[in-house]
Amino acid sequence: MSIKAADVAKLRKAMGAGMMDCKNALVEADGDFDKAVVIIREKGMAIASKRADREASEGVVLAKVSENGKLGAMISLNCETDFVAKNDSFIAFAGKILDVAIANNPADLEALKALDLEGRKIGDYVTEQTGIIGEKIDLSYFSKIEAEAAVAYIHAGNKLATLIGFNMEVEKQMGRDVAMQAAAMAPIAIDKDGVAEDVVAQELEIGKEKARLEGKPEAMLDKIAQGRLGKFFKESTLLNQDFVKDNKMSIKQYLATADKSLNVTAMQRFTLNA
Repeated sequence: MSIKAADVAKLRKAMGAGMMDCKNALVEADGDFDKAVVIIREKGMAIASKRADREASEGVVLAKVSENGKLGAMISLNCETDFVAKNDSFIAFAGKILDVAIANNPADLEALKALDLEGRKIGDYVTEQTGIIGEKIDLSYFSKIEAEAAVAYIHAGNKLATLIGFNMEVEKQMGRDVAMQAAAMAPIAIDKDGVAEDVVAQELEIGKEKARLEGKPEAMLDKIAQGRLGKFFKESTLLNQDFVKDNKMSIKQYLATADKSLNVTAMQRFTLNA
């Protein structure tokens, strides 16, 4: 039967599939638009099943803050190749998912996948894209923060992003500076109190063993290890790190230049290059 170009264009707009895929689906469905939609979805599911074992290590990491500035969300949408990751439509699709996350504030990744996007669940929509794009597509990561003021930062290339929460309103540049600091210096916690006990214990043991190998007296090992632990906290926790734009002050001291009560209450950092 004859398939109208307008119907092909309509189906392509609705599904994001290639022109020939849309035309073939309409032919198979005898021109029935709804049946053609089902055909494209089923073929996408079949392709997704075949590619389930493939590694999707490329993709994008995006972060965004709600209009009221109190909710920040971050996602990672993965694919197989950097070519697809740089495609505008792929980035836009990730952006749509992030918008749904901001609008609905889901509890976790599975809750996000169950939310509706353009008439279907996000999880199903992602699977459909595997069939349409021809690569494994996976929504692999979601995190969020809620704070009096949230700031998002996406590093150039869309491979790394951060979310920072503050206990009060923060000047735009200062908020961005702190979010960029977290991106560049990869702190493991906001302050030393947030460092896991097992990490602290491990660092103390490393410090003691290093001092022992240096020939330090056994009675001095604990004190030396404590000193090295302090250096570890300074290098590895956000508030105690030297500010990358001015290493004469820490991030905590930088915040105090605006308000002595200003503090970081939440931090999320994710990268595809870990």
